[in-house]
Amino acid sequence: MKKVFVLLCFLVLNNMFSQTVFSPSGEIHLEFKLSEKGAPTYSVSYKEGFIIQESKLGIVLKNGTSLTQQFQVIDTQTLPYSEKWTPVLGEKKSILNEYNEMVVELEQIATERKLNLYFRAYNEGVAFRYEFPEQSKLDHFIIKDEITEFNLTENYKAFWIPGDYDSNEYVYTESLLSEIDTEKLNYDNGIGAKGRSEKYNVQSPLQLKSAKGIYVNIFEAAVMNYPVMHLKVNPSNYSLLSQLTPNTFGDKAYLQTPCKSPWRTIMITDDARAIAGSQLILNLNEPSKIEDTSWIKPMKYVGIWWDMHVGTGSWNYADKYNPDPEKLIPNGKHAANTQNTKRYIDFAKKHGFDGVLIEGWNVGWEDWAFKWKENVFDFMTPYPDFNLTEATDYAKQNNVKLIMHHETSGSVSNYERYLDRAFDLMKKYGYESVKTGYVGRIIPRGEFHDGQWMVNHYHHVVQRAAENKIMVNSHESSRPTGVHRTYPNYIAAEAARGNEFNAWSNGNPPSHETILPFTRLLGGPMDYTPGIFEIKMSHYDSKSKNQVHTTLAKQLALYVTMYSPLQMAADLIENYEKYPDAFQFIKDVSVDWDDTQVLEAEPGDYITIARKTKGKRTWFLGAITDENARKSTISLDFLQPFTKYKAVIYEDAKEAHWENNPKAYTIKTIEVTSKSKINLNLAPGGGTAISFFPVD
Repeated sequence: MKKVFVLLCFLVLNNMFSQTVFSPSGEIHLEFKLSEKGAPTYSVSYKEGFIIQESKLGIVLKNGTSLTQQFQVIDTQTLPYSEKWTPVLGEKKSILNEYNEMVVELEQIATERKLNLYFRAYNEGVAFRYEFPEQSKLDHFIIKDEITEFNLTENYKAFWIPGDYDSNEYVYTESLLSEIDTEKLNYDNGIGAKGRSEKYNVQSPLQLKSAKGIYVNIFEAAVMNYPVMHLKVNPSNYSLLSQLTPNTFGDKAYLQTPCKSPWRTIMITDDARAIAGSQLILNLNEPSKIEDTSWIKPMKYVGIWWDMHVGTGSWNYADKYNPDPEKLIPNGKHAANTQNTKRYIDFAKKHGFDGVLIEGWNVGWEDWAFKWKENVFDFMTPYPDFNLTEATDYAKQNNVKLIMHHETSGSVSNYERYLDRAFDLMKKYGYESVKTGYVGRIIPRGEFHDGQWMVNHYHHVVQRAAENKIMVNSHESSRPTGVHRTYPNYIAAEAARGNEFNAWSNGNPPSHETILPFTRLLGGPMDYTPGIFEIKMSHYDSKSKNQVHTTLAKQLALYVTMYSPLQMAADLIENYEKYPDAFQFIKDVSVDWDDTQVLEAEPGDYITIARKTKGKRTWFLGAITDENARKSTISLDFLQPFTKYKAVIYEDAKEAHWENNPKAYTIKTIEVTSKSKINLNLAPGGGTAISFFPVD
């Protein structure tokens, strides 16, 4: 009776409890409340208008315990915070991390279990997370569901992809929230596999725009030892509910106190440029755990890769698998042979590239894709026509780095068994970076790519690589959430629909690259593999109707608009030799920056970005558009005052068009200063790339 009386008293008192935290600018404020049942809720306002109405918070455990109500507030704290920190590689020389934080300590009255809520208010949005402090009443536990709501106030326009737990390689759909229905999609993720998504599930980050011009982005940061969060949409009331990726048993996460969830983030602005240029996700991650980062360096590379996508070469050495490599019968198309590798090394040296990627060097490719076999690759044994020692020695003689490739074919347990031996082989031959791949279903456990078990695997590889001073570029992984601040050797990832899809599928529509800066790129650098000059695949197969859905000039501009300290000149090297004047921009453009300025932006339509080379006075500009031609005038006030610059402008020709005439471009050179303006004329599906060199 005493406990019941105390419970009733606390519920009455907590019904009056609320506390608000404001952004440093005061424009954004988040209010925390306990409902009359002791249920934690929050709401978010921007410039006196609600963006998120009162929304529930809480966790449901597998044992039937619901950490969603009957809480009392034990303590609250509100503190300001401001720091500047320097990324190892990045878009800016230094990053301001400034926010006001509110910590609410809760205790569930009946169970005496403790749950802390952290809220941070930034000028660009808000973030919050759950913390389970160490406690006797809650030690090991299993999360069944996370009850995090985002109750929006109106029917926003959304840029979304289906909530497939196994793939994020989709074209974006643009629709109202009320029109989202993933069952109506064709689910073209490039490999003909239907996505594993419930009817109204979409992936985060979810980019939204209101009719009044307010941009909202819902995402997460610092996903460690936790599943990826997707979002379940209620089309009738515009409410979103967190949807955690399950494991093979349907559980969401296995945890032990003390522990924390990832941050749930809501960016809010009336200027789209603020989202594309946001460092919020990065700021919510912990500082670097790598003390000596001198070995982590940006790279531009070429590689044996596009050959296989366009069909002029193959990953596999033979057409039929044989467990004895010496008995394999060569098919005559294997691209990753010693002589071809030397040809790419010669090209890299001649044109100043740092590295060469070699895909298909190791045995097993005859038996790898979609056959769900566990022991396809050993990551150790080269094909008979690839001499590791000879290729390595030749690369060293020419001061070119070789990039290792580890395709797991979804057999993750097999990869972990070989991981240390594979890294030892890399160190023996001087490979300083690795491209990992996760094509196919995860075997033998039947996990999802976005589940807790796989999230832990991706980070295990990155951490183990850091111990061996190896940089990691992951493909087909879950999308990054700013973890490259904590492990800066996680230099890049694919984790979205990349340029390769243009070679053998319906391709990426012209709007695709204008959406990625508002979605995938918020979480970290993307290895998009731009720079395709031979646009139409009929060049390789007269029957093919596939093509890259951009102009050649837009392919150049992507080196600026798609941030990555690891950039590939992805086309065949013979195609670059046919267009040496356009190729010059790829040779000149930087990949590590002191400053980045988003000059104009609208998701799904266009974006223009200018970046300053780290440690130098040179600047580069990239402007891209969707399927519509676009004209704009750009002020060059970002340039250093009282300095003349030579501007080399690579732009679409007047008759250029992504579909009808994609390779029509012009190059001109003019002299400019910070007081100058430049007119941009972008063709349908086109772009402009500009190099600014100071004139001494």
